Amino acid sequence: MRTHLKLKLAYVGLAIADTWLSGSAHPRAHQARVVTKPLLMPTLMASLATNPAAAGSPLRTSTLVAQAAGWGGDLALLGDGTKNFALGSGSFAAGHAAYIGGFLAHRSQTRRRGPKAVAALWATTAPGMVFGAARQEKVLGPTIAGYSAMLAGTVAAATQLDPALPKSARRASILGAALFMVSDSILGTRKFLLKNPPPRLESAVMGTYTAAQFLLAEGAAHA
Repeated sequence: MRTHLKLKLAYVGLAIADTWLSGSAHPRAHQARVVTKPLLMPTLMASLATNPAAAGSPLRTSTLVAQAAGWGGDLALLGDGTKNFALGSGSFAAGHAAYIGGFLAHRSQTRRRGPKAVAALWATTAPGMVFGAARQEKVLGPTIAGYSAMLAGTVAAATQLDPALPKSARRASILGAALFMVSDSILGTRKFLLKNPPPRLESAVMGTYTAAQFLLAEGAAHA
């Protein structure tokens, strides 16, 4: 089995383990995440970097940069508190900037459907999250507003990919970006809108997040 396939399987295993651990109320489960969570992005990055089919992909470099920023976000969010959350959000925002840059550099020459629907969804869902975040800590209001806008921008940009790119790459990129938005919507709901969220809700956050990053990597590999 080729190296990139072994690494891809390793990522899937880590994602399953970390998703289960994240929703456990047992203290040892959270201690174990000090090992599983930091390994997620480096493993996925290595899989993409060693995939010979991705060597000529126009989305390879931007995706690797985005994954590196995602790794920084994962590390920051291992800690608690407002500072760690803001640092994590900033790192993920940098990752979305990389995704957006890659998608727009290879966008369709004609405008395609998607951005208006994404903008409407953002305008409908973001204000509640921003208000809830600001009510918890004032500094988090603008942080969440800016981050959610970047995240919506990633989804919108993914819908504009050049039709000349393989359909499998475009579909994986759009689905990955959309799942990223779903993941952070669940995270925002759990953190800012629910008083006593069930622990397993964190598993939904990590499950959709790890799937999103996997699909975005697959989109880059197939492009």
